Amino acid sequence: MARSGRGQDENAALHAYERRIKDAFDAIVPTLKQLSVLQHGPEFEARAQRLAQERLGFDLPQQILADAWLDRLDMRRLFAWCVFSSYHRFCDDYYLNAPLAVQGAAGFDAFLQECGFHTLDISPCADGRLAHLVRYVLRLPQQAVRRKSYAGALFDIEDSIQKWTEVELRRFREGQPNEADAPTRYLKLLSYHFSSVDPERQGCAAHGSDTQKAAQAGLERLLAFREAIENSFCCGASIDLLLIGLDTDTDAIRVHLPDAQGELDLQRWLDVAELERCGGSSGEAIRAISSDLDEGMARLIERLIDNNRRQIAYVRQYHGGHYQDIGHAERFIGAGVGFEEIQLRNLMYFAYMDTVEEAAADLDVGMAIFTRLNVERGLPVPVILRFDHHSRVPGSRQRAVQHCARVAQALQTRYAELHRRGLLHLLQVTRDCDAPGSIEVLDCSLLNHSVLAQPQAGDH
Repeated sequence: MARSGRGQDENAALHAYERRIKDAFDAIVPTLKQLSVLQHGPEFEARAQRLAQERLGFDLPQQILADAWLDRLDMRRLFAWCVFSSYHRFCDDYYLNAPLAVQGAAGFDAFLQECGFHTLDISPCADGRLAHLVRYVLRLPQQAVRRKSYAGALFDIEDSIQKWTEVELRRFREGQPNEADAPTRYLKLLSYHFSSVDPERQGCAAHGSDTQKAAQAGLERLLAFREAIENSFCCGASIDLLLIGLDTDTDAIRVHLPDAQGELDLQRWLDVAELERCGGSSGEAIRAISSDLDEGMARLIERLIDNNRRQIAYVRQYHGGHYQDIGHAERFIGAGVGFEEIQLRNLMYFAYMDTVEEAAADLDVGMAIFTRLNVERGLPVPVILRFDHHSRVPGSRQRAVQHCARVAQALQTRYAELHRRGLLHLLQVTRDCDAPGSIEVLDCSLLNHSVLAQPQAGDH
């Protein structure tokens, strides 16, 4: 199907961004391998710093380099340092330069309300292969939707109730995003995932790579959320549901189309990969499957499908039709609250959490993934702990600092053997959500955090 020049330009820009960020992380191991060869040569420290600046764009910690003559270079600490410094630079770029800004993003809010919704709340699986769901797969402005990821996409119902309550209270008190009496609804979207290349092994680990089980569990969680809202507030509480499946190999989605009453059926879906192959119209395909679908919902789904067709073309153009890394290839674990800057596939494994105990299942899945990715190769697991704060709220930053420290201690206790062997390193960060600017580094398990790579003039 022919693509517009604008769509091709967008794909080129998104690909350039993806490659620039991932190449920065992927340069770490080759650079450290070269350092290991140089470590006993003359002027090692100066040569190491020149190499790091050329290949990675930041200095290495002098303390670790200076200790290399005593025994050998501590590659595990250096590796974690480089991951953390690369993340810091990546965040500075995202928050200061807005590389993923969407032209005309403000119009999406108006479009959403025209479709009959005032909020789009998305819960994908925590698997890093879905981290780009919003900005790439669905081509939505990331600031216009809420996203929280959970293992198996099994979102926390109480957390979602709290968010629904906040949204509705703001509508009553502030008239944002629209007035409380406007005939719009809160839309909860859940995305499970599967693999078309290796369905038996590369599906959702939380559901044993069983696509039917993943979809069924997702539907049950959506229905439970709607029932909880109706039971807690009133039967007229306005909640709509949408379920999509994502093929993490091709980025093609399948949309489970609701009927006129908003009910979902696991056997009624529109496969966008198949639609793309036959070249049909998105709107006609939607009506052929669900002729009585609400008009506003149909408009929104049509946009999501058309956006996804651009992403399918992206994968076809830049990845030969499907990704080579069909399995996990995340670079680090992100735990806590925040991380809206993570809009790239297989960059970070999500573990949204308040305490280690309540997020134990998500964390254990992440640790199992990184045992295969890193620990079995002798590399540590880099974990970034993040709890953002609001400076307008008295004491918010201090509570975020304490929260980070408390969770860091709990992580080191839960994964004590990895910590003891130097195979678990933690970076603690926060960000003021009420002010422009990047993240603030609070502490690091490696050494004095104040020397972590800072943004340089002209960094992009």
